[in-house]
Amino acid sequence: MTRRYQPIDAARLRTYSIRQRRHKAASPAAALLPEAGASASDLIASLPRYLGAEAFRQVVAAIVAAVRNDRPVVAAFGAHVIKVGCGPILVDLMRRGVIKAVAANGACAIHDVELALFGETSEEVADTIRDGSFGMVAETLEFFDAAAALAQRHAIGLGAAVGRLLVERRAPHLGQSVFATAWEHLLPACVHVALGTDTVHVSAGADGAAWGAASLLDFRLVCDVVRDLGAVGASSVGGVWLNVGSAVLLPEVFLKAVSVARNLGANLDCMTTANFDMIRHYRPRQNVIGRPVSPGRGHDIAGHHEIMLPLLRCAVLEALAGT
Repeated sequence: MTRRYQPIDAARLRTYSIRQRRHKAASPAAALLPEAGASASDLIASLPRYLGAEAFRQVVAAIVAAVRNDRPVVAAFGAHVIKVGCGPILVDLMRRGVIKAVAANGACAIHDVELALFGETSEEVADTIRDGSFGMVAETLEFFDAAAALAQRHAIGLGAAVGRLLVERRAPHLGQSVFATAWEHLLPACVHVALGTDTVHVSAGADGAAWGAASLLDFRLVCDVVRDLGAVGASSVGGVWLNVGSAVLLPEVFLKAVSVARNLGANLDCMTTANFDMIRHYRPRQNVIGRPVSPGRGHDIAGHHEIMLPLLRCAVLEALAGT
């Protein structure tokens, strides 16, 4: 028999007082209103105490605590970070002793090198792919052939080779280069290459064995960096791994490095991770802020790099200056 539905009798509903309910939002957590000319720390303090704003504050606090306790802060970043002009931010934080190591993909190194040598980088792929000129810049191909050969000759990683070669060639814009800065300050700079994914791999002089050996050396180096992200002694303060703008390659590198570090006895329970990107992706969520870390120590922050990284820098430096 077909049931005949009738409007429910609302008078039969059970209600209770708002004083009995648990709440997720409250007036004291709402945004404050700093005056014009407020400092970066005032701005951060004024943000609502919810979601991304709260995660951002926790990342800043973790970085400040790591610096104060001599724990490494590592920036792992994709090429877009360099292309939108954020290289000088990383360089400044490296020089100030905040960032102790960097990890990047091959495209990061390409854009960093072109900016250091020529002050310009990045082409309109939709235009150059049609006539086969995409990625065919002779100077860039020659530089990376030379960098791979340098890495092989001196048994150093690809990131170190790139930085050293930029310094040796006295690149006109050397001060803006992440890799040159790392070389000059003796900081680990690891380049993780997937052969065939970068324009410089098309070079007739590209040596796959040299590229592979140099990148593998960088992977083993980054494993040692990750091994140092744990706390020291009785402290509960660990290092910080920042994944900025890498959706696949560097989250995968980090996951394997964490496994290697723990296999060798490292206790990474106190490390903090954060993912900064414009779009939330599967691998950073799982491999950076999920699986490798203890609950509450992984943070996901969405936003444009050209906005979030300058804000992060100012917040960290002001917090450190207040100590």
